[in-house]
Amino acid sequence: MTAGPAAEALAAAGLDAAEVVGAEPLTGGTYNTLHRLSLRDGRRLILKVPPPADTPGLSHERGLLFGEAAFYRAAAGTAPVPEVVSFGEDYLLMTECPGVSWHEAPPAEGERAGLRRELGALVGRLHAIRGPGFGYPGGALPVSADWRGTFTTMLDVVLTDAERYAAPLPVPPDRIRDLAAAVAPTLDEVREPALVHYDLWAGNVLLADGRVSALIDGERMFWGDPLADFASLCLLAPLDRELLDGYASVGGRVDFTAEERTRMALYRTYLYVIMLAECAPRGYGADEVASRVRAVTPRLRDALA
Repeated sequence: MTAGPAAEALAAAGLDAAEVVGAEPLTGGTYNTLHRLSLRDGRRLILKVPPPADTPGLSHERGLLFGEAAFYRAAAGTAPVPEVVSFGEDYLLMTECPGVSWHEAPPAEGERAGLRRELGALVGRLHAIRGPGFGYPGGALPVSADWRGTFTTMLDVVLTDAERYAAPLPVPPDRIRDLAAAVAPTLDEVREPALVHYDLWAGNVLLADGRVSALIDGERMFWGDPLADFASLCLLAPLDRELLDGYASVGGRVDFTAEERTRMALYRTYLYVIMLAECAPRGYGADEVASRVRAVTPRLRDALA
């Protein structure tokens, strides 16, 4: 465990280091480092620490912990999320939530539909939360007063990262830029910045006692178009009726217009470019890169069609 950030996080929370009776590293994080801290009173906290400043990464990944803390604070009381115990530039200390990830322990087939509806309803409630402005709150990227300017910058920057790392994209980055520019006016329909998690794949949805017990790993969040969340909610898969039914049950619109479906394709494009661009800075081996390319490439081509 990183002693400096841990001591700082505990002090900021008003906790003495002597109250920690156990510390163990956790797997699953691909960028930040996680440890579980067991306290003398029985509580368990999660400490998340960013990598050293010179660690290779994508441009938007600077200040991710700021975004994660912002997500949990904004979502508190609306969806089950960790509680921020203390937060600083070099650490995020939060409560541990009960449950096991959907990815690690998939529910029985008879439970899946109900859980997808519950997840859709939770996300619909989150999308009613409005933020102070568009973009990543950590300040990693320049933002604009409008969504079109903010998102086109986000996409352009990750395409530049893809070029820098020679990412295995199926088409040249400039072709993606041209295709996105052609449909960019559809982004002008987004007038208010909504809370977007953007990493709600099965690994970040915890289940316990037949319910969704927590939405975790909010570090990829941004304020923007709520439709962007469907990119990770249906990662590498089509939209499912159960999720949409749950979303609609709390007032979310699911009768998507042609312009909205175009925007959703843009957000899938952004996510799939990230998934390919991060292979090099993460140091993935040849087999892992090949597996990801096989999975992502056809989906990225579909999003660009």
